Amino acid sequence: MSDSNEVDYGPLTALIGVWKGDKGTDIAPEPEGTEVNPYHETLSFSAIGDVTNAGTQTLAVLHYRQIVQRKSDQQVFHDESGYWMWDAASQTIMHSLTIPRGVCILAGGHVPSVPAPDKRITLEVAAAADHPEWHIIQSPFMREKACTTAFRHHITVDGNILHYAETTILDIYGKVFEHTDENTLTRH
Repeated sequence: MSDSNEVDYGPLTALIGVWKGDKGTDIAPEPEGTEVNPYHETLSFSAIGDVTNAGTQTLAVLHYRQIVQRKSDQQVFHDESGYWMWDAASQTIMHSLTIPRGVCILAGGHVPSVPAPDKRITLEVAAAADHPEWHIIQSPFMREKACTTAFRHHITVDGNILHYAETTILDIYGKVFEHTDENTLTRH
């Protein structure tokens, strides 16, 4: 790993820092319909340097952690961590995440051109259970009871404002459900 100050994080540079927001909306499946949870969260991105794979691929890497609390009772109902990676040679971004429910996702996407650091940037990644490159791994229990079949994550950063929309397609309670989360955060 290189010193994190010497690494070109490309489009991920805009994410680095601590973000907070209280405008979140989580729409989740319930056996008899849906549950809507307004939330606030803290989302932290830390530059950790670069890694070299098989001597030929170099990835610039950010570690992140997302803590989400319901506004109604202040209870944490989502705690997620993982990495965002940038492969400048192929202009590919990757988002690996682990949710402590027995689900891991490696989502990917392309950034055809990296805007200047002071310009608005949009990042989009996706994964699917049957995708040949970007996969979802689940415990046997989750595959049987609450199977994640697809994942999409869209982030826009404009200065010190970050907005994201995330959709997880679940096969749960005998139906297919779009579990969505969306929030606008500011850098602190």
